[in-house]
Amino acid sequence: MTKLNAAFEQFDAYNQKDPNIFTWENKSYPQEYFLAIELYNWVNKLDANASEELLLASRSQHIGRWEIPRNTYPEGREAYLKWRKDLAQYHTEKAAAIMENVGYGTEQIARTRQILLKQKIKVDQDVQTMENALCLVFLQFQYEEFHPKYEADKVINILKKSLLKMDAHGHKFALTLPYSDQGLHYIQEALKLINSK
Repeated sequence: MTKLNAAFEQFDAYNQKDPNIFTWENKSYPQEYFLAIELYNWVNKLDANASEELLLASRSQHIGRWEIPRNTYPEGREAYLKWRKDLAQYHTEKAAAIMENVGYGTEQIARTRQILLKQKIKVDQDVQTMENALCLVFLQFQYEEFHPKYEADKVINILKKSLLKMDAHGHKFALTLPYSDQGLHYIQEALKLINSK
């Protein structure tokens, strides 16, 4: 077994312990396991020549996420941002330990860490591909359940922020996904706000 496959096997085994269940097309999966596989699939669609470090990062982006729930932090934006920052560090530590365990050296671990922490987005192509893939996973698998819960202005604002993180290559794929009429309307409104600037 290659180091890459050994790392994937350990990432997947860890994420399969997620007690949260994600249901898609009448099948149930441990949530972070399902989302990691789909993130990896999107990275491969976006970049047929993805680097090994990008593939490793895609399969471990949210490893162990359920172990630090949002409700363990106070309410409010500042606490939310602290939670997100702490989570990112947690994921990189988990991923790095597994990579070291299967034989990766310090350089590849450090590079994977850079991608996981999304450093130099818009400059580093691997980081940009990761951001595109993360947004596409949300749009494909979570968006249609998400948007009916909120007011139109809030949905459009969240979409605008997500779409701004993407590049034109990511937008092209986003517009090919199937949406409800309402879901598509919100995306079109968000793109109008972006393009009007």
